[in-house]
Amino acid sequence: MSEGIKGPDYVQTKFDASPLRVAIVHARWNKVVIEALVNGTIKRLKELGVKESGIVVQSVPGSYELPFACSKMIAGSHVQAGASATDLLGGLNFGSSTPRSSTPAPAPSASNPVIATMPQGPFDAVIAIGVLIKGSTMHFEYICESVSHALMRVQLDTGVPVVFGVLTALTDEQALERAGLGTGKDKGHNHGEDWAEAAVEMASRTKLWSEGKFV
Repeated sequence: MSEGIKGPDYVQTKFDASPLRVAIVHARWNKVVIEALVNGTIKRLKELGVKESGIVVQSVPGSYELPFACSKMIAGSHVQAGASATDLLGGLNFGSSTPRSSTPAPAPSASNPVIATMPQGPFDAVIAIGVLIKGSTMHFEYICESVSHALMRVQLDTGVPVVFGVLTALTDEQALERAGLGTGKDKGHNHGEDWAEAAVEMASRTKLWSEGKFV
């Protein structure tokens, strides 16, 4: 695959990715390509500074299910963050004979030396990964259009960046090249790396924009 003029320009701003929490939701169709893309995404996220504990990976049957999964995972991360905060305060007593909640703080032990851990925050970005390869029916066109529009709607409705990591290839070879698995002279480029960079940038910028900062 010839890169030509394609690909994003490098961003001069260096973002601190260490506090970010990123979800990866991937389809299971076209397993070989999917696995390479997911692995490339995770590898690049870590290189950019996202902690392993800040990366959550989930799978769904196909690309058509990606928008629903992204929406529910974003909502679930808010529920998880709220529940974690409640658990963290559960064992604390602020001058009252009644604890703040019925959930006690975990007792220290050899297997659990930490009394309490900080709650995980909601997802700062979601990367939706799928592989659609054109066949002999209109199925390809319908799914591509539906998934594209739906993923855009999810990020606009939730305010959480959703990176479009759905390959829409005309041939098997095109899909393989975009996962760095090409069989020709040029193995191609793993686009998962680009999606990781987009997630970190958009998550970081979204945080700044929400604080009225534009850098």
